[in-house]
Amino acid sequence: MSTRYVGGPQLARLLGDVPRERPVYAALAQAVRGLVLDGRLALRTRLPAERDLAAALGVSRTTVTAAYDRLREEGYVESRQGAGSWTALPPVRMSSAEPRTVAAGGRYGMAYPPPEGVAFIDLGCATPGAPSIFGAAVDAAVAELPRYSSGPGYEPAGLASLREVIADGYTARGVPTRADQIVVTTGAQHAFTLLTQTLVEAGDAVMVERPTYPHALGALRRRGARLVPVGVNEGWDLDLVAGGMRQAAVRLAYMIPDFHNPTGHLMPAAERAALVDAARRADAFLVADETFAELAHDPAAPREPALASFDTGGRVVTIGSASKLLWGGLRIGWIRTTAPLARRLVLAREPFDMASPVLDQLIVRELLLRVEEIRAERARDLVAGRDALAGALRERLPGWEFRPPAGGMSLWVRLGAPVATQLAEASERLGVRVVAGPVFGMDGVLEDYVRLPYVLPPATLRTAVERLVLAYREVESAPVGRPLPAYV
Repeated sequence: MSTRYVGGPQLARLLGDVPRERPVYAALAQAVRGLVLDGRLALRTRLPAERDLAAALGVSRTTVTAAYDRLREEGYVESRQGAGSWTALPPVRMSSAEPRTVAAGGRYGMAYPPPEGVAFIDLGCATPGAPSIFGAAVDAAVAELPRYSSGPGYEPAGLASLREVIADGYTARGVPTRADQIVVTTGAQHAFTLLTQTLVEAGDAVMVERPTYPHALGALRRRGARLVPVGVNEGWDLDLVAGGMRQAAVRLAYMIPDFHNPTGHLMPAAERAALVDAARRADAFLVADETFAELAHDPAAPREPALASFDTGGRVVTIGSASKLLWGGLRIGWIRTTAPLARRLVLAREPFDMASPVLDQLIVRELLLRVEEIRAERARDLVAGRDALAGALRERLPGWEFRPPAGGMSLWVRLGAPVATQLAEASERLGVRVVAGPVFGMDGVLEDYVRLPYVLPPATLRTAVERLVLAYREVESAPVGRPLPAYV
């Protein structure tokens, strides 16, 4: 039975203006089903009593009863006498189609080779190439390397010179930081895994956004955490976040407040303050993933304050990374936290990863010293890619819905039908990889979404859309009764 619940007024607010066409119960059932499918209403959430929801919506109890009955018939609601009703998903049978494979390193699976003579377009990896000043930074780092070669080369906390530059960056953003509050890691994924090893025990409740970064979910599953999802397709609902933290006794919450992956949302300052306050009340740690924080499409636009700027008790831990802004081949990330926790993290990493590569750290330092130049270059390229992709989608697939973000590297596109997995399979056969929505969740929802990065050249993106048109036609022409493949 679920330990999470939603009250009548809260569900009414999530539903918004339910269409009043006849029959009203069918429209209400469709609206609730939509909340479940896009992740805003978590699975195993106990629904309000029929009387309470009817009062909140201003409809008859008979209408709500009929809507719940429809949802039970469809498999989106389960009930037990005396225990109430809670959200669910219908059972999904495995497809007889050729099985998918899922690869690591940000590329979420390629099931089929590209057609003969067709260049494969990878929209499964939201990472650009190195910036134009990369070569100069490498030369400067290599010239600096002999200063470090007489020592052992192991710096578990990271090179002091790099930690100072990173700390100065936080201070400039209004978050005073010392070098001893920074731990350099071998990428952001290593940083998050290190935090889960240190802060999370098996069985602990951890709040995650839905959708979210898939490899964070993998790290938490391996740790044995109990995942508590909160939907963010329409942005962050801080009442739901605070309620979920309280009801599930959350130990840690993993959030991406800056140009969220994959939705592109940017959390406003007031919501950041409310989020930190909710974590304080729940006695939970907040892990803020700022991997995309430097990727505003207008570098001159005012920045939202860092989540850590609202923290007075050391409960906000921040992850940064070189992979998106600088280059994915530089496997360097970092953690900003309190000095005592930083020391714990340094000790915790030694059995797994003694230290990060010295040369990579020196290159990252050189690049960060010219970060404004890199941000401007990234913005120019990303805006060109975003506009090309958005324009091609509006022209060739006008039924697909998306909101061009003000930063980040991808569009989060709603297809209008729960066929994302089928579309991903069909598009791979036509020479383009896309990532289906369920990869970014944890329980089979988000089947009507795909993530489409715009880090490739505009002409390549337009070609990719032409192939997606063909793939979508193939999916639309498939037999209606074809079962959706399951992710296992």
